Amino acid sequence: MTAPAPVADALDLAAVRTAVDRTLEGFLADKLKRAEAGEMGEVIGVLDRFLRAGGKRLRPLLCVCGWHAAGGGPGLEVVLRAAAALELFHAFALIHDDVMDGSDTRRGHPSAHRALQAVRGDGDVRAAEWFGISSAILLGDLALIWSDELLTGAPMTAGQHLAVRPVLDIMRSEVMQGQYLDLLATGKVTGDLKQAMDVVRYKTAKYTIERPLHVGAVLAGGSPADLEACTAYALPIGEAFQLRDDLLGVFGDPRVTGKSDLDDLREGKRTPLVAIAVQRADEAQLTVLRSGLGRADLDETDAAAIRGVLEATGARQCVEEMIIHRHAAALQALERSGFPPAVTAALKDIARAAAVRSS
Repeated sequence: MTAPAPVADALDLAAVRTAVDRTLEGFLADKLKRAEAGEMGEVIGVLDRFLRAGGKRLRPLLCVCGWHAAGGGPGLEVVLRAAAALELFHAFALIHDDVMDGSDTRRGHPSAHRALQAVRGDGDVRAAEWFGISSAILLGDLALIWSDELLTGAPMTAGQHLAVRPVLDIMRSEVMQGQYLDLLATGKVTGDLKQAMDVVRYKTAKYTIERPLHVGAVLAGGSPADLEACTAYALPIGEAFQLRDDLLGVFGDPRVTGKSDLDDLREGKRTPLVAIAVQRADEAQLTVLRSGLGRADLDETDAAAIRGVLEATGARQCVEEMIIHRHAAALQALERSGFPPAVTAALKDIARAAAVRSS
C-alpha cells in the first residue's frame, strides 16, 4: 500500500482517501479469503459494495488531519488503519440507521437490508423483508466488530493504545446517545429547537468531526490544547454539516444525494428546520405540518405542501443562515488554532465541502 507523504506544503486529501480505500479493500479481501462458510461471501460482498458505492470518507480524512495537526511524525500506517476503522464503524452506523429509518437507498444504491433481501429470492415477500432486515442487523454488527479488529491490528505502541481507546469509547457512546435522542424525537412535531440541536450535536457534530480529529491527534501524542483547538473547529462545522444534510433531505435532488427526498418527511424527523417552522407557523401552516410529517404514505403533493410551509415561514432561510454563521465560526477557530498551514488549508477545504454541498 502506498501511503501519502507526511504533510509539507499541502496535505493531499485525495491520496489519504486512496490509502484508506486500499486499507479497507485489503482487509475485506482477507476476510473473504478466510471465510469458512461459503454463504459469508455474500454478506462480505454486500459490505464491500456498500463501502465502494461512494461516501465522502470524511471521518478518515479528519482523523489524518488531526494526526498532522498534533505534529504527525513516523508511524503513518497506524493512523491510516485508525482512519479506515472509523469508516468501517460508519458503515455499521449507516446500515443500522437505514434499517431504523426504513430507507430503500443509500448513495444511489439499494440500502444494505434491501440488497440482502434479494438474497432470499424464493418469492415470499414477507420472508424476504424479514431476512433482509435481520441480515442487515448482523452485517452492521459485523462491521462494528471488524472496525475494532482493524484498529487493534495496527502496530500501535502501548501509549497510543491507552490514548486512543477512551476517545473511541466516548465517540461510540455519543453517537448511540444521538441516535436514541433522534428516535425519541421522530414523529413529534414540536418547536423545541434546543432538543433538535442536541440531536445534531451528538449524532453528527461530535461523531463526524470532533472525535475523528481527536483520534488522529491522540495517536500523534497531541496535547489537551491540541484537542481543544480541534473541538473549537469541529463543533460548529459539524453542526453546519448536519444542518445542510437536513436541508438536502427535504430540498435536495435524489439523483445527486442518492437518497429519497421523502424519507425524512415520511419519518417525521424532528430537525431544526422543522422546529423553526413550527415556532413560526400560523394555524393553517401547523395543520399542514402536523397532518403530513410522519405519514408513511406521504406523496409528492403532500411533500410539496410541507416544503411550501418550510419556505413561507422562513425556516429554510434561517437554517441557511445558521450554516453560514457556523462555517464562519469554524474558520475563525482555525485561525486561532496554531495548526500547520497545510492542515489549516485542508480543514478549510473540508469545512467548505461540509457547509456548501449538494450531496
